[in-house]
Amino acid sequence: MKLSRPVSWFLLAFGVWSWVIWVTFVKNLIKDGSGLAFDDGDPTAYFWVHLTLAVVSFVLGTVVGAIGLRGLRALRRTS
Repeated sequence: MKLSRPVSWFLLAFGVWSWVIWVTFVKNLIKDGSGLAFDDGDPTAYFWVHLTLAVVSFVLGTVVGAIGLRGLRALRRTS
């Protein structure tokens, strides 16, 4: 299956966007001072759920971005 150039760029951009957003989120989660993420220094369920969401999003963003990158490389080879 061949991906078009716009679709490949979209997938790559989605992967990068996913990493930027979730890295920022995890940094903010770790620095949380509201008491949601940590209770007397111990991680709460809120922390673990949101960390799991971030890790899954990192993995999916990486996979989607890699598909986009492979699509762009394949288009470059055929040009």
